[in-house]
Amino acid sequence: MTALIAGVLPVFLMIALGYGLRKSGFLPDEAWRPIEKLSINIFYPSFLIPAIWHADLAGGGATVAGAAAVGATLIVAAATLAAKPLITLDGPAYTSVFQGVIRWNSFVFVPVIQSVYGSEGTALAAVAIAFIIPVTNIACVAVLAKWGSLRREPSVVGLIKSMLANPILLACLIGLALNLLHVPLIPGLSDAMDLLGAAALPLGLIVAGAGLSFAEVKRRRTTIAAVSLVKLGIMPPLMWFIAWALGGDSLAQGIALICGAAPGSAASYILARQMGGDAPLIAGVIALTTVGSAVVIPILLALFHFT
Repeated sequence: MTALIAGVLPVFLMIALGYGLRKSGFLPDEAWRPIEKLSINIFYPSFLIPAIWHADLAGGGATVAGAAAVGATLIVAAATLAAKPLITLDGPAYTSVFQGVIRWNSFVFVPVIQSVYGSEGTALAAVAIAFIIPVTNIACVAVLAKWGSLRREPSVVGLIKSMLANPILLACLIGLALNLLHVPLIPGLSDAMDLLGAAALPLGLIVAGAGLSFAEVKRRRTTIAAVSLVKLGIMPPLMWFIAWALGGDSLAQGIALICGAAPGSAASYILARQMGGDAPLIAGVIALTTVGSAVVIPILLALFHFT
């Protein structure tokens, strides 16, 4: 347990650093958006592409982890939709509940995997990301279109364009294509990507911390706590169980478990603002699940014997 905490702790210390930098005014507020853009569009793809490109994906662990992530997401999404008549919230608030229980932050997920499982786990995790991004995007856009305050009907073309504009998904798909085509290292380019990728994890975590907002947590603590309980208490063992049922090895099972326990995604907040969701509510969910995942991940790994 001590080793697990020691492995995960640096990840959340970097998040805390980002939060502290933002709250202290070390950088002006307008500086954070360009830093986030640089991280998402340049540094993170430069890390993910080589991670998948040079990975050994022959064992099928990546497929199992990805299938577990998708399967659990669809089950929780279906249960949340079925519970809609019982949830006494308005439409926009419901969309934030929906996003809160199924979306997760790859900026936190990947560094935790890197800390616990190293490069082998990172590659499988990146493939799992490629599996899950289209599923969560389609589901969340559809729910926001129906119950968000703007009631914008999404088009198939618009959804495809939106997903293809996602630099994280594109990086995963490019890395996977290079891997399957057995493209050799490209001198110069590969080295440049390695240099850029080295900055991805610390900068991404600092950005994730800078984006946290706890203003809504106290005001709507019951709703946010309930969403966080589903996200951190139900999703992780469900993903693990599916990976186990599919015959995944301990690495695939561990990746699925951590995937389920990753905190809410900052992209949820952006989508809520764009499509009439309850942006303050999802901001509170992201904040609480980020703090909660720092406690839950080591406990889950110890309970499920991933030591």
